[in-house]
Amino acid sequence: MGKATGFLEIERHDRKYAPVIERVKDFKEFVIPLSERDTRDQAARCMNCGIPYCHGTGSVQPGTPGCPVNNQIPDFNDLVYNGNWEEASRNLHSTNNFPEFTGRICPAPCEASCTLNIDDNPVTIKTIECAIVDRAWDSGWLKPEVAATKTGKKVAVVGSGPAGLAAAQQLARVGHDVHVFEKFAKAGGLLRYGIPDFKMEKDIIDRRVAQMEAEGVTFHYNTPVGGAYAGAIEPQYLLKVYDAVALTGGAEASRDLPIPGRELDGIHFAMDFLPQQNRRVGNEPLGDVREILATGKDVVVIGGGDTGSDCIGTSIRQGAKSVTQLEIMPAPPERENKGLSWPNWPLKMRTSSSQAEGAIREYAVLTQKFSGGDGKVAKLHCVHVDDKFQPVPGSEFELNAELVLLAMGFVHPVHEGLLKKLGVELDPRGNVRASTNNYQTSVPKVFSSGDMRRGQSLVVWAIREGRQCAAAIDQHLMGATTLPR
Repeated sequence: MGKATGFLEIERHDRKYAPVIERVKDFKEFVIPLSERDTRDQAARCMNCGIPYCHGTGSVQPGTPGCPVNNQIPDFNDLVYNGNWEEASRNLHSTNNFPEFTGRICPAPCEASCTLNIDDNPVTIKTIECAIVDRAWDSGWLKPEVAATKTGKKVAVVGSGPAGLAAAQQLARVGHDVHVFEKFAKAGGLLRYGIPDFKMEKDIIDRRVAQMEAEGVTFHYNTPVGGAYAGAIEPQYLLKVYDAVALTGGAEASRDLPIPGRELDGIHFAMDFLPQQNRRVGNEPLGDVREILATGKDVVVIGGGDTGSDCIGTSIRQGAKSVTQLEIMPAPPERENKGLSWPNWPLKMRTSSSQAEGAIREYAVLTQKFSGGDGKVAKLHCVHVDDKFQPVPGSEFELNAELVLLAMGFVHPVHEGLLKKLGVELDPRGNVRASTNNYQTSVPKVFSSGDMRRGQSLVVWAIREGRQCAAAIDQHLMGATTLPR
């Protein structure tokens, strides 16, 4: 693959970021792509290792080696090295409907699994993937793939996040009449209303939606299914009208922090804060909600994951006075032990682009209570904890906070409305019960995939599950399927 001695001759060279002082002035993407020559050189580093763990193992568990959608990474690296970009695009799209999403926001478990990561110099797989798909769009290679014949079957997809979009596109391409029901004004789910524009601008989603519409997918916006929403469709109506229903909503029930002072004004879930800024950038009305802004405030983000980082970057761009991020887990090691971790996803210190923009990070911290005056939060009362998460005596401290953002993850999908009205069984974690063998729920002709089925996870896992769910639905409707799993 690539150049036989490429990994010996060429150093790892990845995309750079625009300077902090410049990129925090707006909400535009700030990653600087490599030149074509540099991208081909990086692809040449792929070393034809005997067992390419970057492919993925086919496992259904996160944290295991490689790519969840099983991208044929050595193959497209070789095609890029040889300048065959169009074939590289065909190869990439054979396993991943939306590589422009993963090429921007996936944490790249494939690179952690790269054989060259044994000495911390993996192939820049994510960068190459993004370069392939961006070039494909620019070159006009990604035409709508309209089914030659129609099956006469109708499928409803509830939710237009990455799982729903992947399922809808796959099903439309084999001839089904696919209708996507989205409660918000535009498609994308958390891609549009959770991921900040500085990580992925939303025209990236719009052009895929346009492609899918040309392929025959019908989108129904501002159309919630179940729940106490104005104009909501009853789930039973979908069961009557459609031959199959795919539940692909997210895990939207945020993890709360029920401690003294939680009722004070100024304490919000991350997913109340982030969508507002995305709507501002997209010129969408905020609706009948109270505006949340970090401008001029001491901001504390509780939670050390990607959502917390998104809150940091957004707060800094809004002009926060200060931003502090708290994490209850201890600080991870600066480097992993390769002998114990490779090729699995390692636990080690990582600094996101948003954290590098000026946030203070505190580890092993437990927030014990909020306090303030006039009904508004003003301080957090915290303590450091030991490795068993027990408070360390004498380590108490306080933080000024006029805005607190809870970014501690999501516990499961919202149960009220859609799921309760359908009566689908839930697993012990509160997610919709459905196996990866056929993605069928306990209700006949109702399927589920993505975060609603597996719990909070990565966009690449949502795409994988959406594709596999589509194959299961096609098998169910037609008795056989040509869709890949």
